[in-house]
Amino acid sequence: MDIITAVQNRILQLAYDRRITINKMAETSGLSPSSLKSILYGNSKNPKLITIKILCDGLGMTLAEFFDAKEFNELEQYIK
Repeated sequence: MDIITAVQNRILQLAYDRRITINKMAETSGLSPSSLKSILYGNSKNPKLITIKILCDGLGMTLAEFFDAKEFNELEQYIK
């Protein structure tokens, strides 16, 4: 799994856990639905950390909580 896939999976998991749609998640965070969907559909190959932070703020969570997930703990190292 790569980091983009990990971010996509984490966003989808958060939406599922909170029982909200992607559009509602975007609205709550003050992001445009197209920005969030761009990440989910893989059009955004390198989502900015500020975008993730805005998403976290809207969801009432920290960046540490966002990244404290199995998806990120299992990523392979880029530099070995």
